[in-house]
Parts: sequence; C-alpha cells; structure tokens
Amino acid sequence: MINTSARQFRRISLWLALFGLLAWLLADLEISTRTPGTELLRLLGGFLAPDFLAIDDLTGALLRTLAFALQGVLFAAGAGFVLACFWQYRSVRAFSAIIRAVHELFWGLLFLQLSGLSTLTGVLAIAIPYSGIFAKVFGEFLEESDPRPQQALLLSRANLSSFFYARLPLVWQQFKVYGAYRLECGIRSSAILGFIGLPTLGFHLETAYRQGDYSAGAALLYIFFILIASMRWWLRARLVPLYLLAALAWLPPMASFNATRLQRFFSHDIVPAPLREDQASAAALGDWLHTVVVQQGLPGLYNTLVLGGAAMLLTGLLTLLLYPLISRHFFSTVQRRLGYGALVVLRSTPEFLLAFILLLLLGPSMLPGIIALSLHTGGIIAHLLGRLSDTVRLRADSPTGLNRYFYELLPRLYGNFLALLLYRWEIIMRETAILGLIGIPTIGFYIDSAFSEFRLDRAVLLIGLSVLLNLGVDALSRRLRQRLKVPLPEPA
Repeated sequence: MINTSARQFRRISLWLALFGLLAWLLADLEISTRTPGTELLRLLGGFLAPDFLAIDDLTGALLRTLAFALQGVLFAAGAGFVLACFWQYRSVRAFSAIIRAVHELFWGLLFLQLSGLSTLTGVLAIAIPYSGIFAKVFGEFLEESDPRPQQALLLSRANLSSFFYARLPLVWQQFKVYGAYRLECGIRSSAILGFIGLPTLGFHLETAYRQGDYSAGAALLYIFFILIASMRWWLRARLVPLYLLAALAWLPPMASFNATRLQRFFSHDIVPAPLREDQASAAALGDWLHTVVVQQGLPGLYNTLVLGGAAMLLTGLLTLLLYPLISRHFFSTVQRRLGYGALVVLRSTPEFLLAFILLLLLGPSMLPGIIALSLHTGGIIAHLLGRLSDTVRLRADSPTGLNRYFYELLPRLYGNFLALLLYRWEIIMRETAILGLIGIPTIGFYIDSAFSEFRLDRAVLLIGLSVLLNLGVDALSRRLRQRLKVPLPEPA
C-alpha cells in the first residue's frame, strides 16, 4: 500500500487520540472542594474590582521580574549561540537536551541550596535551561540556512570570518524573532520563580490567592498581561543593551557563597544516603533505590504521563476550536482583534499559575493541571495556526462557515497542526512535572517533598528520572514529526 502523507496523518492522529483517551480514563478528575461555584464567583468578582493599592512593593516586584528575565534570557542566548556553532557534535546536542529537560523551577530549587534567595539563583534558573533551548533552535536555524555563500568565502577568508559575514546574516532575523519570543517565555518563568520564594510577581500572586484576596490577585494578573501585551512597543533591538545594563546595575547576579556549603553539597548532600556511611553495603543502596525509584519515581512518572497525555488531547481539541478566532477567513478585523486578545491572555498566563488558581477552585486532582496546560498550550498553538491560516489563498467561490472550516482550511492546515502539537508535547510533559510543586501528584510532587525534607540525594535522582522521561518523549515526538515531513512555523 502506498504510504501517503494523508495515511501518516491518520495513523499518527489515531495513536495520539488513543493515548489521550486512555489517559483521560486513568486520570484522577475528582472535584474535591465543597463550593467551587462560590469560589469561582469570588474569583470573577476580583477581576471586576481589582485592588492595585493592596500590593506592597509592586514596582519592585515588577522590575525584579523583568531583571531576572532579561539577564537570564540574554545570557542564555549568548551561551546557546556558542553551543549552536558546534551543533554538529553529538555531545553538544546531548548536553543541550539534558539541561533544557530540567525545568526552571527545579533548577531554582537546586540553586536555592547553594546561593539562597539571591539574584544569581533566579538568573541561573532561567539561563541554564534556556541555553539548551537556544542551542537547539539556533543550531537548527544554522543547519537549514544556505551554506553556499560561506563556502564561496572560504576560498579567500578564514572560517570564522566567513561564518560571520556569509552564514550568520542569513539567519540573524530569525534569531531576533525567536529571541523576542523567548524573552516573553522568560518573563513568565521569572514570574513563577516567585512560587519558590524569589521576590518576583509570582510571590505576590501566590500570597494573594492563598489568602483569598482575589482583588489583589486580579490586579497583579492585569499588570502581568499588560507587561506581556506591551512588549511589541517597548522591546526594541537597539534598546536591549540598555535594558541589560540597567538590570545588571540595579540587580547584579551575585550571591554570598559559602565554601563549606559548596563542599557539603557536592560531597555529601547529593550523594546517596547509604554511600555516606562508613560501611556502605549493596543491600542498603538497593533499599534506597527501591524507596526512591519504585515507591516514588515510578508512580510520579506514571501520573506525569497520564496528566500530560490527557492535556495533549484536550490541547488539540481546543486548538482546532480556537484558531479561527484570529483567521481572516472567518471573522472581521474587529472580531479578530478580540480573538487575538483572548489568545494573548491564554498564552501569556503561565500554566503553573493557572493550575494553582484552578487548584484552589477544584481541589488537588489532575483536573486543574489538565485544564491549565490545555488552555495555555492551546492558546499558543491556536495563535500560530491562525496566523498560518492567513497565508492560505482561497478561491472567490469557496464555501463559507463550517464547510470552509472542514473542507478548505482544516485539510490544508492539519499537517501543521499535528507537527505543532507533537512539538509542544515534550514541553507539556516538562511543565506537567512541575505541577507537583502545588500538590498535584506528578514527579514534581516527590521532588518537592525531597527538597522539603532536605533529602537532596533523592531530589537529584528524581530529577534525573524526569529528565529521562522528557528525553524519551522528545525523541518520540521528533521521530513522528519527521514522518509528517511538515515544517514548523516560526517561532514554534
């Protein structure tokens, strides 16, 4: 039988749908709060009456959020560019994959043990995983660029000069576009670092919502949305160096290091507990591994897979429902602007923050995490797919309404939709892991418990297990995307 693209689309869609449906059947969807409707009304009331005066040090929290994001993202862009120049080496690709598989919050929890609640902790928590992300994206941009201009210059110039004069200019605009998008992600990451104690907007958001002060929480969210939505006006390439210098001058990435603490961390704290004993035994190490891997790691990975699979299926459905909101083939200019605003809110709200709010409303089951991940990721993919739909040219006599959706646009965009969903799958799994920090029983729940009990050896091993899961999902996602043979729109 001929292996057509349509056949590949159907086959991959079927497997993804079956996996997602199975995850929904296995997921814990219980609503355990007694009066979710009452809490929802209070939450909505907060958005109708935001209280901006109830927030202490609002300006400082906003500036710290920006400072952490600017420093972390720009340092990561530099490191990622250096790694991208050596992207042809497998060791560089493996190193980049490992550091980006560890979420910013997990990096933050690790650095809290070394540098405490310092600027350096926040900057490194963002810079390290983002370096791996930049390396991957920049490396792929360079691989896909036309090598012929550089090859021609190699006859008369050194390799380094030919790269900067003939190869880099071809991808420089792509670098800038992706860098702006990654800064938006960095602002979201900087905000949620407040949930582990760093003094960003997330710290005040968590405090407000935990105390039931929904008016103050709504005010903070409005400020956050305005910050993200206004990036198109205040983010200019020529101003970025000034922003960075101001951030470094006001909040330099420094910390008070203690040599004894560093030595203890590497020689004692992260060493498996049985190996610290004078008479370490294989039996004791086996018991320790059984406790960490079998009793905590495997249940955590199972819950992470279930929650992530359910979220992926709902993300796909939401994407197909939402992308027409910003497509010129369905709505007028005014209507598309309203749709664009709705998608900006969805993709700008960190899924971790959204899950935290839904957890207060629905209780500690998988349902808040599934909804949060689906709304956020669905908003991102719908934005990209809607923008891509505007490039589709239809005949003057093409059908309208549902017929246009199902027979004209969906068949043309379905391959791109699958590619985007698979690309975001690894990111969904990465974000699913950290939902354990707010009580949802993914692998992050056990990691957070280990940090709380100062069992750093267990925490490091559990983080390693989450890395293996993310690497496996990333490899599977990449293999399926290769079968689709559909390019990703920028900056996916």
